[in-house]
Amino acid sequence: MANIRLALRDWDHLVPVATGEVRPDGFELTLESRAVTPDVLSESELDGGETSFSRYVLGRAAGDDRLVGLPVFVMRGFRHRCLLVRRDSGLTALEELKGARVGLTGWPDSGNTWTRALLRAAGVDLTGIEWTVGPLVAGETGKDRVGPVPFPGNVSLTDDGLTEGLAGGRYDAIMTPFMPPEFFTPDSRFRHLLPDHRAAERAYYEQTGFVPGIHLVTLKRESVERDPGLPGAVLDLFDRSKRHWLARRRLLTDTTPWLLADLTDTARTFGQDWMPYGAAQNAAMTAAFCAELHAQGISNRPIKAEEVFAA
Repeated sequence: MANIRLALRDWDHLVPVATGEVRPDGFELTLESRAVTPDVLSESELDGGETSFSRYVLGRAAGDDRLVGLPVFVMRGFRHRCLLVRRDSGLTALEELKGARVGLTGWPDSGNTWTRALLRAAGVDLTGIEWTVGPLVAGETGKDRVGPVPFPGNVSLTDDGLTEGLAGGRYDAIMTPFMPPEFFTPDSRFRHLLPDHRAAERAYYEQTGFVPGIHLVTLKRESVERDPGLPGAVLDLFDRSKRHWLARRRLLTDTTPWLLADLTDTARTFGQDWMPYGAAQNAAMTAAFCAELHAQGISNRPIKAEEVFAA
């Protein structure tokens, strides 16, 4: 029986695996919790783990097949909420960012690719924006902000914190998947660009039929070659973990004041599984993401969705 080691961040829906409540079938697992997304290929002791969707797809497009991607999107979410402006800003719509100065936390990042896609859909010319890539807060480490692709000419780098740059007027808006700590305080200097990002996200889902995937699970090819049944077994494990987690959350709802209302609204909007696993279930989302990578110049060639999760 294979004994594999995976490293992922501590997503709630993985807790049943971490605690042993949900156990693997056909293999033994050591699950490592990481504070940041691991670089699976650089760690010889890992068999796989959480990986950026964009970096995985770009690797496949370049002919690098050292990782086998599983259609298990452990991180996914709408990106409308990821655009922040100053509280006193007059900006309230995506199309108002035409010609703006925008800071973002990484250029080829999956989440920022999806966010730029929203701007493109709103008619914003990405080449007309003055982009600056840097840390959300000065001094942050452990993240590759550059990636494997060259920057366009209208993109620059900084070591300064984007939040302070936004507060000081250097940027009109910033893109970040994670909110700065002060965002959760009543005197925060920042707000979402969209006054009702939840309504915009619901409309996006009604139009596209999916919630964007950000990170997925990958396995090293040599691990798969030793045990060809491993990808299916890992997918099954995490799917059972996700379902077990949801059942428990629906029972133990008193972990936030309004979790029950949120779970109810989520089920009525998306059905019983808003984050489905599987290639077929994610085909439309994968195709849309690949199209954006090429349209934004991050990939130098079109990528077919079927290339991403090749057998």
